[in-house]
Amino acid sequence: MTTYAVTGATGKLGRLVLDELLQKTDAANVVALARDPAALADYAAKGVQVRAADYDDPASLDAAFAGVDRVLLISGNAVGQRERQHGAVIEAAKKAGVSYLAYTSVLNAQGSKLALATEHVLTEKLLEKSGLNYDVLRMPWYSENYTGALAPSIEHGAIYGATGEGRLSTATRADLAGGAVGALLKSPGGKVYELAGDTSWTMDEFAAEVGRQAGKPVKYVNQSESDYAKTLESVGLPPPVATMLASTSYLSGFGELYSESKDLSELSGRPTTPISETIAAALKG
Repeated sequence: MTTYAVTGATGKLGRLVLDELLQKTDAANVVALARDPAALADYAAKGVQVRAADYDDPASLDAAFAGVDRVLLISGNAVGQRERQHGAVIEAAKKAGVSYLAYTSVLNAQGSKLALATEHVLTEKLLEKSGLNYDVLRMPWYSENYTGALAPSIEHGAIYGATGEGRLSTATRADLAGGAVGALLKSPGGKVYELAGDTSWTMDEFAAEVGRQAGKPVKYVNQSESDYAKTLESVGLPPPVATMLASTSYLSGFGELYSESKDLSELSGRPTTPISETIAAALKG
């Protein structure tokens, strides 16, 4: 019996990974790891082994990986702490003798100019040195990142950004969960997967599709990086977050979040979700 562990299992991606795993293996084979096991009581009720695991508590990680064969390491969200935290997970996995580990990095990580890529690259280097059998699952921006607040855009007839005519290869969290589970169940290891959506799109195309579905003209307004940061601050985002998002938007105009790879649909065994469907789901609420 192969045992599969998922770290960060309480997050949106983590829960979707658990749901996907439970469609393909017995609950008894699944180990869900979280800082607060009580938050996964619904999965424990289904027979999933729920264990405490804190990236900042190496002792908890040693216990969490006992008897585990294959691990999905979902990257943490503590910016500035992730190299250290991920390193603790990697060391615990080595101690436990896991046979395989998959890590969720960012699309086109090597050579990426995105600020958020730095800690992912550092984690990839830790894996290279670890001696573990592993895969890197490089993930794009979530499609849902673009559809989370469409109502004000539709009301004002404008969507703002700094991406220019750059193409984006986004995928939904459910798409990415499917790819991660595909790797966890069947990948032999030793690979870097670029998990891009099957069909890329531009912000102009996105705005036109939002307008088409809303029945009201919506245009894309391209701004400079600094002006877009100010726009994001004007809707309540803290300046550091606004600056990071504006930089990501600007750099994605130069292909940082674009790839023609079909690794994702091949791993998941299904086509990725078109952005039109993600927009439709968001508009339905």
